[in-house]
Order: sequence, then structure tokens, then C-alpha cells
Amino acid sequence: MSNLPVSGARLWDSLMEMARIGGTPKGGCNRQTLTELDGAGRALLRRWAEEAGCTLSVDRVGNMALRREGRDPSRPAVAIGSHLDTQPTGGKFDGVLGVLAGLEVLRALHDARIETEAPIVLVNWTNEEGARFSPPMMGSGVAMGLFTEEEVLAKRDPAGAVFGEELRRIGWQGEADPAGLQSLGAYFELHIEQGPLLEREGIPVGVVDRALAQAWFDVTVTGEDFHAGGAMAPRRDALVAASLLVQAVEEIAIAEAGRGTVGRLTLRPDSRNVVPSEAWFSVDFRHGDEAALARMGAALRARAAEVAAARKVRAEVADFWHCPLTPFDPTLVAALETAARGRGLNYQVMPTGIGHDAVYVARRVPTAMIFVPCEGGISHNEAESITPAWAEAGLVVLADAVLATAGRAQPE
Repeated sequence: MSNLPVSGARLWDSLMEMARIGGTPKGGCNRQTLTELDGAGRALLRRWAEEAGCTLSVDRVGNMALRREGRDPSRPAVAIGSHLDTQPTGGKFDGVLGVLAGLEVLRALHDARIETEAPIVLVNWTNEEGARFSPPMMGSGVAMGLFTEEEVLAKRDPAGAVFGEELRRIGWQGEADPAGLQSLGAYFELHIEQGPLLEREGIPVGVVDRALAQAWFDVTVTGEDFHAGGAMAPRRDALVAASLLVQAVEEIAIAEAGRGTVGRLTLRPDSRNVVPSEAWFSVDFRHGDEAALARMGAALRARAAEVAAARKVRAEVADFWHCPLTPFDPTLVAALETAARGRGLNYQVMPTGIGHDAVYVARRVPTAMIFVPCEGGISHNEAESITPAWAEAGLVVLADAVLATAGRAQPE
């Protein structure tokens, strides 16, 4: 195997420099999508990639594609990608590791004057996190035909800002057709695990061969406003009823050996001395079996009906979003395994229970993912942390698999 001479030290330095854009006092990052800080991160990536000989194309939803030509420009490009946007109290590595590891692959090719047969493209997807504009993974979703441009550009954040207007305001709405990214020949994404398995087992690399199915719901419980000084018996307290359903989410997930989370909850009228008349909350269910995931949704609806009858409230469970069980490309998965073995790295073949742009890309383009450990499995948190050695392990596996897939051109 002809290993690509990438620099783990340069990758680490780039991660630390990018982390200063939106850096928080607790050592994390707040670089939410379509903010001035997102724009600054994008500009830094553009400068770095152009210094490595790449050309930039930006599409109408803001996806950045940085291209290094191959000997045969007609061949479908091999892509590397992830995202630069973060959660409000995010870490330095979620998404960013994948983008900057891809940048390091391009830099190494440039420095070594290595020509590949196929072009290589580095993609920074818009709004993977879904923290400011929901749902997540909008840029890759539009590119792969799962959302329309119109619906995404019209999305509003909680403050009422419009996605398309914010994209134009920060200067990152391009003219390219997002669907052009469906013509990629292969896609690799490196990411921190966001779970404890690899660190616990002392395994430096995870080769991801599939993504768990996900189902998101909106639950609205409607009762009646009531004075906090009033008697208990006549109350139709929406929050108390909702709390029973929040507990049920955990119980249902455990019973099915799946995953269940309530991540948001809002109340009306949201006053200290008024019994809430409405409680709304989000539900996120995940499972490796579609039938089990369907049972989890059905169980939630059944429990909502029971609680509504017992508490004299109305409880509605509405579908919000669904992502099916998604297998990754066996040839690319095998390329990652070969790369790990070639570098003498222990690895674990595993699924992802977390949504990534790769999950959407896999609907249209052959795709595979690499995981590296993160300390304590902590992510979406300012305490998110990895080691330089873990970052380098993922980098070298990524680099070798990309080079093998793109083909190293032989001197004529």
C-alpha cells in the first residue's frame, strides 16, 4: 500500500485555530449555522484549501465544495466531508474533525505533488447540526433530494430569522445546483464517535457500516389554564401529563433496546403562578430495526391516549421526521478496513446511532464513515475532547482509503 504522508500535527494545529472562531470560555465552540462566526469559519477553510490548489464552488443552500482535479476530470469525484457548524455549547471536534482531516488529505497531496486519477472534493455541508434551524442535515438533505430548496430557504429559527435571508446576509449563498453533488463517485466522512465504546475498549478506529433508523415526533399536551392558588382536584395540568409521557419515552426505549430522548420542552402560558395549559416536547427514537422503531412510535401513541384519558387532557403525537436504516457501501467499508490494517491499527466495525450528513449522502452516493474515540463519549458539550493520537489514527485511515479509491496516477 502507498500510504499518503499526512501530518497529524498540522491537522491538530488547524483544529485549534478553527476552534478560536466562536470559542467559548469553557473551551468549546459556539459557531452556529449562518451566523457571522459560521461565515468566518467558512472563509478560513476557503483560504486554506485554495492555498492547497483547490477551487471553490458554493451552491444555493451554501454547501461548499472544494475541488482538486485528477488526471481524468471526467471520472466521478471522490469526496470527503462533514460540517463546520456547531451547537450553541458545542465542542471543537464534532464535524470539524472531518472537514479539516479532509483538508489535510488535500494538503498532503499538494505538498507531495501526488496526482490522483479521479478528482477529490472536500465538502462542508450547511446546517448539519439543526441547532438554529431545524431539522438537521439540511444542506446534504437538499443536495440528495430529500428536502426542496424552497422549504429549506424558507425555514425560520426561533427568533424568526429566515434561512435564505441569513445565508445571503453572511455572503455564502452560491449559484451552483445542490443536486450536482449527487454525481460524486464516493463519499467518506470522519467523525468522533459521540459514544463511549471505542474509548472503553481501547480501539482507535471505528469503521461504520450502517446508520440506525430514526423517528422524531412532536408531542403536544393541552389542558387548561388555572390559578396556582386554586384547588388541586379540578386541575387539567398539561405539564404533569407531559411529564408522564417524558418518562414513558425512556421506558419505551429501554423495553425495545433502542434509544429515546426528549430534547426540547416548552410551556404555555409560561407563568410562575399559572398551571400550564399546554406543554410541547420533542421525541427522538432510534433503533437498528425498523420494526422495533415502529413499535416504539406506536407505544408512545398508546401511552399518550392513556395519559390523556386519565388526566383529562388532550395529547397529540405528530410525526416530524424519519430516517430509515441506512447501510453503507460494502466496497468503501472494505477500503477503510484495508487502510486500518495497513497502518497496523485495531478497529471495530460498528453502526452509528447518530445522524450525520453521510446518512443522507448514502441514499444517492456510495458512502462509508470512520469513527475515532472521544473522551467519555461526551459530545454536543463544551467538554468534548479527543487526543491528537486519535485524530491522527482517523486521518491516516481516511487518507489511505481516499487515495486507494481515487487511484494514484502513475508517472507517464
